Amino acid sequence: MAVSYFTVEGLNKLKEELHDLRTKGRADIARQIAEAREKGDLSENAEYDAAKDAQGHLEHKIAKLEELIANARIVDENMIDTSKVSILSKIKIKNLASNTTLNYMLVSEEEANIKEGKISVKSPIGQGLLGKKVGETAEIVVPAGKIKLQVLEINR
Repeated sequence: MAVSYFTVEGLNKLKEELHDLRTKGRADIARQIAEAREKGDLSENAEYDAAKDAQGHLEHKIAKLEELIANARIVDENMIDTSKVSILSKIKIKNLASNTTLNYMLVSEEEANIKEGKISVKSPIGQGLLGKKVGETAEIVVPAGKIKLQVLEINR
């Protein structure tokens, strides 16, 4: 698996989620399996089958999170080069077609949350802006067509 870069906050959220899945998640599944077992014949017990499937999905998710965390690297925000757009850059951009300005922070895929103004460096917009300097324009293909975004500011 490839290395993923995170803020301290983002990595801590993943660790909390993993802890919850290992404790509460596993306990809930074990309870569901026990309740289904009490209902008798396991060969035709749909609840038991569903609980076992849920257990498999939970264990798969736990394994994925463990792998992600094992390959995670924390980016020191003080070391971010503000001369060009990079991961963890806080940017102000202008949509040249609509003349609107937007503020985003470029983050890893796992930390992306548009409501918080965090977009993934792997998204079309994130990829199109990476490496751009203040004043440069990026022409980016998005599902709605092509957009032109101009970088106005780059901060940490």
